[in-house]
Amino acid sequence: MNKYGVVAIKAVELMNGELLEPPNAWNKAASDMFSEGTSSQRKGCPRNTFLDLCEEGLVRGVPKGNYTYRSDSLNKAYAVEAVELLRGNPLLANDKNGSWKEVMKGVKKSHNSQMDVVLALWEKGLIVLE
Repeated sequence: MNKYGVVAIKAVELMNGELLEPPNAWNKAASDMFSEGTSSQRKGCPRNTFLDLCEEGLVRGVPKGNYTYRSDSLNKAYAVEAVELLRGNPLLANDKNGSWKEVMKGVKKSHNSQMDVVLALWEKGLIVLE
């Protein structure tokens, strides 16, 4: 699991333990993992993926809501599609690059840590399965 996956897991823990809203939980977890104000701490794709999953009610224990400042509709589509694919074929969780190719439906584009967030939450049982 890469660092953005760890941040996503920690953010869920912070939401449950300290009752933080998803954006604040992500910011705190990312600041703990990376130095405050660094590009890694501010990186948008994994952050938006996490917040988009929360917005859609796909993270266990997080109600649907408006958690993004300016959502990237592509990231949201990627995240939701990844969850749908994993629900249909959980074995895809064992192949990050293969999962991403399925999400992209043949479009050649590298993931920018979106799959790290989705797969970490999936692995820890934090994605809503229905």
